[in-house]
Amino acid sequence: MAERSLDKFKLQELLRRHPADLAEIISALNEEEAVELVRRLYERQAAAPLGEMDPEEAARLLSRLNREEAVRILSHMDPDDAADLLAELPPETMQEILSRLEPDHAKTLRMLLSYPPDTAAGLMSPEVLALPPDMRAREAISFIRRKAEEMETVYYAYVVDGENHLLGVLSLRDLVLATLDTPVATIMNPNVVTLPPDMDAEEVARLFDKYNFLALPVVDEDRKLLGIVTVDDVMDVIREEATEDLLRVGGIPAGEDLPLDPPISSVKKRLPWLMALVVLDMSVASLVRGFEHLIAQMAFVASLMPLIADMSGNAAAQALTVTIRGMALGMVEWRDVPRIMWKELRVGLLAGLGLGIQIGLISAFLWKKPVFGLIAGLGLAGTTVGACLVGGTIPFVFRRLRLDPAMMSGPVATTIGDLIGIGLFLGLATLFRSHLL
Repeated sequence: MAERSLDKFKLQELLRRHPADLAEIISALNEEEAVELVRRLYERQAAAPLGEMDPEEAARLLSRLNREEAVRILSHMDPDDAADLLAELPPETMQEILSRLEPDHAKTLRMLLSYPPDTAAGLMSPEVLALPPDMRAREAISFIRRKAEEMETVYYAYVVDGENHLLGVLSLRDLVLATLDTPVATIMNPNVVTLPPDMDAEEVARLFDKYNFLALPVVDEDRKLLGIVTVDDVMDVIREEATEDLLRVGGIPAGEDLPLDPPISSVKKRLPWLMALVVLDMSVASLVRGFEHLIAQMAFVASLMPLIADMSGNAAAQALTVTIRGMALGMVEWRDVPRIMWKELRVGLLAGLGLGIQIGLISAFLWKKPVFGLIAGLGLAGTTVGACLVGGTIPFVFRRLRLDPAMMSGPVATTIGDLIGIGLFLGLATLFRSHLL
């Protein structure tokens, strides 16, 4: 979004905007004007849009405010959003702000900050509608009405005993339809899907996708209710993971690289990986060096090498994209590797047959050498088979080695495909050299 001027916005108009729209407006301003707008919005109105912003960006703005302003805004933010924002501040600033908050609020935020951010507990909100099992439906409805305005979201109510052990979940629909004197223990569903505090955020997202819930409770090993993870937090995880995986597949492992970032920032994130790839690609250069005599004798052979290398990379990329997506969605595991290899072998053979015939006929026609067309066809067909097998299986190898499949698979699969393709093509050309002269 292009940078805008604060003068274009009137305060009363802004206060009528949705917090997400306000967050976009704040992000589009330069930093000085963004800080000024946050000050104008006051406590509650500023808390909501800051909660909608990227925590790192929101923390940068909050750090420009004086401590009293920062404390007032944080005290009105939802606890999970406030914890995410605090985690981005320098430790001394975070501790100073926590010391100025109300003791109970500070205790809640410290509890949330004690969990790794990429876990279920790191995503959860401690604001939960908890009901005793003997509470009647009419009392529960009245209680929920009183609490609803104070809470971030109200999707379900949870039934707990006196020691906060989770007994069941209660949908608001079932509560409204129940007879007013019915105990909530009678209405609740005791079969609750729960999340352990240390569950990885990606696994949490898969569970939400599987069960289509709007919220899931987080419980400790004693089944005590700690909080809930809501679908909006999971959507943030899915977006962040998709962005991270996309950047890693593109060879940018060092953090987010935005289109309008300063050039030096982008270079720092891209150059190390590009330099590593130079070393990796030297293996292909070394292979070609072994066939220098053949290429010098028959220069036309070199004309197809870029095509062979490019097609090997394309075939490998297709296979590994399918595999990495399946791994990310939990559809395939290590035990499925033989089945994947069998599938990719058949894909490679069929695709290779079509590509081999295509390039074989074109090469024979262009160079007027039927044998060269045969070599090109066999080389590309074999390359396609090898590239499909490599692309379909190498992500599992890297995961087994505890390396990032999204980042490592693409360049390595492409290099292996190049080695197979160019090696096979030049090897066949050497074998049939006498027929090509």
